[in-house]
Amino acid sequence: MLRMRSILSSIGLAVAIAGLVLAPVSATYPGATNGRIVFGVRATDGSANIFSAQPDGTGLRQLTTGPGNHLCPAISADGREIAYCADVTGSFEIWTMKQNGTKQHQVTHLGGFATFPDISPDGTKIVFGGSEGADPNGEIYVVDAATGSDLIALTSCVSLAAGCSNDFPAWSPDGRLIVFTHTDDFDADGNPVNEQVWVMNADGANQHPLTTDSAPKDQVPDWSPDGSKIAYNSGLFGSGGIWVMDADGSDQHQLTGCAAADASPCAQGDDFGTAWSPDGTKIAFLRDFRSIGGHDRPIYVMDADGSHQHRLLSGPILQAVPAWQARGTGG
Repeated sequence: MLRMRSILSSIGLAVAIAGLVLAPVSATYPGATNGRIVFGVRATDGSANIFSAQPDGTGLRQLTTGPGNHLCPAISADGREIAYCADVTGSFEIWTMKQNGTKQHQVTHLGGFATFPDISPDGTKIVFGGSEGADPNGEIYVVDAATGSDLIALTSCVSLAAGCSNDFPAWSPDGRLIVFTHTDDFDADGNPVNEQVWVMNADGANQHPLTTDSAPKDQVPDWSPDGSKIAYNSGLFGSGGIWVMDADGSDQHQLTGCAAADASPCAQGDDFGTAWSPDGTKIAFLRDFRSIGGHDRPIYVMDADGSHQHRLLSGPILQAVPAWQARGTGG
């Protein structure tokens, strides 16, 4: 499988679970300033836990501990809550905790898999990607953020191709829309067919694509804090870059990486996993040097126009998709 990045392969773990990937940052309130960057890290014992650091890379803190995988962090708009995915009960479910790692609480009990959470701007709901029970298709669901009740499927692959999948949801800052990635199918080699960035109303209505070109769109689309733009990954595995477009799909332009249709590995690595800073001036993302034979996959931070790209932490290190905490909103 050349394109689909599972959660476990994304952080370099030896065990593979097909169809699981990583998660986007949450929308923020206007006027917020940049707090800590939150992300997963692979440990030497094979587990994955969630850490946070200041935007300059200082003040590293570990928020979760223990065996298993703790990944996909997303932060509430007020900066006080973190939603994440973990497989400590045997399957990936959505959990929440306080910003300092306390009060860890399991939200979903689907028994299939649940990943890529995003907390609604008002804090009352969590949207996520996954499957319920034995459902073979990835869909987007929403639940009550406190109790995990009122499970609603916002997308459906019924009557579509066997490999249909919907993933990587993120609420717009005003709570009216959800951006996500839709894949029509997968070919015999496991490559996505027509993998595009889509948008829908928060209730699942009016689903439609924002991108239509041939390059695959992988993890993860993310809104700018003012809701005017969306950052996303585009390009073949090994040459993917970070792109930005207006919220209506216009003015698509590339910030990092090789040409979107380049079939050869990019000399600087494979870029994906966008997280917009709360003040709108910067974007954090992952740069995977393993696609060019390296052993390093660090978080990078750049200005929102693609300039001043630099590592968050010194390496080598295997990190997972970041989220960016807002401050100055009462958090």
